[in-house]
Amino acid sequence: MQYADEFRDPAKARTLVEEISKLAALLAKARGRPLQVMEVCGGHTHTIFRYGLKAMLPEALEFVHGPGCPVCVLPMGRVDDCVALACNPKIIFTTFGDAMRVPGSKGSLLQAKAEGADVRMVYSPLDALKLARENPTREVVFFALGFETTMPSTALTVLQARREGIRNFSLFCNHITIIPTIKAILDSPELTLDGFLGPGHVSMVIGNRPYDFIAERYHRPIVVAGFEPLDILQSLWMLLKQMKEGRCEVENQYKRIVPEAGNAQALAAVAEVFELREFFEWRGLGSIDHSGVRMRAAFADYDAERKFGVPGLSIADPKSCQCGEVLKGVIKPHQCKVFGTSCTPERPLGALMVSSEGACAAYYRFGRIAIKPVETETVAS
Repeated sequence: MQYADEFRDPAKARTLVEEISKLAALLAKARGRPLQVMEVCGGHTHTIFRYGLKAMLPEALEFVHGPGCPVCVLPMGRVDDCVALACNPKIIFTTFGDAMRVPGSKGSLLQAKAEGADVRMVYSPLDALKLARENPTREVVFFALGFETTMPSTALTVLQARREGIRNFSLFCNHITIIPTIKAILDSPELTLDGFLGPGHVSMVIGNRPYDFIAERYHRPIVVAGFEPLDILQSLWMLLKQMKEGRCEVENQYKRIVPEAGNAQALAAVAEVFELREFFEWRGLGSIDHSGVRMRAAFADYDAERKFGVPGLSIADPKSCQCGEVLKGVIKPHQCKVFGTSCTPERPLGALMVSSEGACAAYYRFGRIAIKPVETETVAS
């Protein structure tokens, strides 16, 4: 297939849904409960709701929404660190757009901008480097975040800055890694997962081999999936077929994009610039060992944490916000006490309602529960 509409063919979708329904009913009956499949990536969550896949699929198959949205798992303390950097009058703070509205304990970057901080939205780290060239008397800080998907572009930008001798450019590094996170989820006693839809974009960089431990150690099947509706449906069919046949393997549905061994050039750039942190705090998941990266000592001049210092405080989410439970798959977004009332995309309490990949945003935009109107008694006159 070559064109997007071919991945949205209704006839093919119906055929796949029929096969998935048969397999799900058979497997759920044998287990005595619905099957639980985690789609790790928030992009998959949005496809599932945007195209109505959840409504098409049987109740015997239940989705558990994973932590694969880097903006969503950013803890409030790191947002406060961003605001602290942005409020430094010597700094032009640059960030992707969806990170501007993530709330910290002292407000968001958008609020800091409204109060006079020089916060600018960019589309890539190269845009931030361009600003550094154009403003040689100002320090330009790029808010580097994302899984392995975005690490290569950040690393290559730092290498470009070094080649050009640009010294007024640095990163506030919040890049995170997917493998320790999946392991932490599998070790959680709160979840019973039957299989995974693997993240397509991350796998484009790291390949499929890093997921081998899921099948070999935890005996769970995983299928790396694309992002079109038929990608999701075919991946689910492949996953359920593994379960029916008693197999636990790493399969690649997204072969048109994901190479088995990953992208060697991208991985080399990442390895040159970054090293693993001992631990990194995740919103809702707590501290996870070796789940984030920092800049190597050789690139200290490009590390905003070293150059400027940040408060580095650990701050709990508001008690009313249940982002943590949603991220761990313990509850669905609509089961959060403030979903759609106190917490909306316009006035978010938690990051899951902000990001374009957030599970709460997906439910709010595409999957909100229909609420029956309250029936009123007719009073006889």
